Amino acid sequence: MSTERPAVTRRHPAPAAAVPGGPPAPGGRWRFRGAAYTLLVLLVGTNVPTPLYRGYQESFGFSALVVTLVFAVYAAVLIPSLLSAGPLTDLLGRRALLLGAVTLAALGSLAFALATGPGWLFAARALQGIALGAASGPLTAALTELEPAGDHRRAAFVSTVISVGGLGLGPLLGGLLAEYAPAPGVLPFAVEIALLVPAAVAVAALPTAARGARRRPRRPGVPAGMRPVLVSSGAASFLAFAVTGLFLTLVPTYVTTLADSRNLLLAGASVGLLLLCSALAQLAGHGRSARRLELTGLPLLATGLVLLALAGGLSSLALLLTATAVGGVGQGLTFLGGLTAVNQAAPPDRRAEALSTFYVILYLGVSVPVVGVGFLATVVGLLTAVQCFAAVTAALCVAVLLVLARGHRRA
Repeated sequence: MSTERPAVTRRHPAPAAAVPGGPPAPGGRWRFRGAAYTLLVLLVGTNVPTPLYRGYQESFGFSALVVTLVFAVYAAVLIPSLLSAGPLTDLLGRRALLLGAVTLAALGSLAFALATGPGWLFAARALQGIALGAASGPLTAALTELEPAGDHRRAAFVSTVISVGGLGLGPLLGGLLAEYAPAPGVLPFAVEIALLVPAAVAVAALPTAARGARRRPRRPGVPAGMRPVLVSSGAASFLAFAVTGLFLTLVPTYVTTLADSRNLLLAGASVGLLLLCSALAQLAGHGRSARRLELTGLPLLATGLVLLALAGGLSSLALLLTATAVGGVGQGLTFLGGLTAVNQAAPPDRRAEALSTFYVILYLGVSVPVVGVGFLATVVGLLTAVQCFAAVTAALCVAVLLVLARGHRRA
């Protein structure tokens, strides 16, 4: 997913980090790159299986509902892992925690490679969710502390690009290797395990975390006075990430069905296109007002969903790709607008709590609605289920848009 995650960061830079405008700290540039590489590889690994779910369905004989439940397990374990990363870092130390996370990620990929039934898939996704949840906060903190020039804005930008890039590269890598290389159920995960080896080396070279106040988990909370912002922006971003969840689970099969093709690279590329357009939209929208971003993003998101439903009815791959691009732009602008609105409205001393609540909403959006789509697909079929999801979500986008527009006029 990506996107920025609710990382637990410190206010004090590590001794190894350079002062803004000063000379780079010795080895800081390579450590910064090592932290960035580790985060990227972990994110790639969590999305390598995306284009392979249809094959698992056919091999193990389960329904689309099981696919969505496998995906939901990942989010279900990621949230508590994310919130407990701070105290675990205090208890174990950053290096030990991150080495444990890299090990769990490798075990998750190994479970996928050895899978002989759906139970293996649930276990694999749980391991990946725990690994990414535990590593996200410490790695994002490390990027902030180790940025060679002490530029925290650049560190945040790198973190965002890595997040979206990892989510997009994972399905592409999985689809490419599964389609054109031998051992399609094993090689993508073997490659991921191999990529995790230098990540472990990079983690071992990271400095210890900066000294200062003990870190606490970011507990969800709603500061007084910002409930309306959190409700409206949270609802908009929930819908944006519901679309992301659909693409990460069921749309690859939807794409290959419409194209009458079993090409796994095509399945992975559809997810990559959504996330690429989302990333480009966020880059283009950076610095604009939160409400303007949301008021622009929601109509585009709704339009993309309508086109997605029409593509199924017309069996048009070209229309589906157009829907993916338009929806990706809408997803990126809506998410950026929501994040900006929450950041601006939250009191400085309660920002961590507010952002935690916001990110929990995002993870619920990416995992819960798609389970309903999976259940519906077992009753009416995948194409109809996706069309129903698209129609309902587009209508909800319009409803939230009207609420936001009314609030914008009053302001």
